[in-house]
Amino acid sequence: MHGQGTRGEDTNDIVPMIEGHHSRALAAARGMMRARRDSDILIAGVGGLGCAWAAKAHEGVVDNADLLLVDHPHSQMPDAEAHRLDLGRDPHPAGCASLPQLAKQRMMAHGQNTAAVMESIELVILMAGLGGGAGSGAAPELARQARRSGALVLTIAALPFESQSTRTIVARDALDDLEQSSDVCVRLSLDRLAWQAKERGSDWRKGASWIEELVHGMVQTICKMGLINLDLMDLRAVVERKGKATMLVAEGASSDPLEVFEKALRAPLDDLAIIGARSCLLQVEGGRGMTVSQVEAVSNAFTQGLHPEALVILGARMTPELEGRLRAVAVVSGINQGIANVSTDGK
Repeated sequence: MHGQGTRGEDTNDIVPMIEGHHSRALAAARGMMRARRDSDILIAGVGGLGCAWAAKAHEGVVDNADLLLVDHPHSQMPDAEAHRLDLGRDPHPAGCASLPQLAKQRMMAHGQNTAAVMESIELVILMAGLGGGAGSGAAPELARQARRSGALVLTIAALPFESQSTRTIVARDALDDLEQSSDVCVRLSLDRLAWQAKERGSDWRKGASWIEELVHGMVQTICKMGLINLDLMDLRAVVERKGKATMLVAEGASSDPLEVFEKALRAPLDDLAIIGARSCLLQVEGGRGMTVSQVEAVSNAFTQGLHPEALVILGARMTPELEGRLRAVAVVSGINQGIANVSTDGK
């Protein structure tokens, strides 16, 4: 197994090994309504659902990422400063509902605007609901344009409810296109997400805690210095492996590191297949009492089912607000489609 940093004996605290973290001045605004450019990470949402999730997730990383909203209903515009693109000549409340090809064409016409937004952006976390017009048509095109600019694209795609047969057919075609256009494409099950939101008493349409935790964890992994640092080069090394990829996030008690892995397997994903995967980037966070043995326990749980020669890149960071808790964020790629999925209990 390949991990970054060295392993030492168990201690009450892990002493920070401070490594330099790059920062850069980004390009000034030009041409269109722009958010302040002080980050090389972009949170993007396409369509009503994707924009709602992106705006909510951005609230937790506002100091480290910009926000792009594509075809967001004007009646629901968030207060956050953001780049905004409409998929039409004139703003219309319905946007490109049920017209994926129209949304794709209009997104293609925004090529110059997208290029301006993407200038100096290195990582795009894209969210979209599939089965309608904007998400199914514009999201794959936006992902293509982002990758063309040199950015790494991580996509969270929400699949329709199983009862929505017509939208499922549209989503299936869009998903194939989106997976080919993204470096990582996570399939989110609305059935599972809505069930979990109901148990928590929350509204999945306005924001999903799992998505917010994933986005926050991924952005913090790239932006914050840790005991063992991870950066975009590590992320690129992992997602370049052939095969499908997915992302996981979970938090649990530091007294039970295996709980973190078990919670990760209860993610609201449509397809959670990590057995035999050939690469994994794993970030483990905890309070100041986090020990080496706890980090190793979480790491071993996440990597035990991977391919014997899998590339594993491990990062660790102390986060004061996680005292008594552990959080893990993982990107797993090189997944063989022919291998059975990991079993997940419950909805």
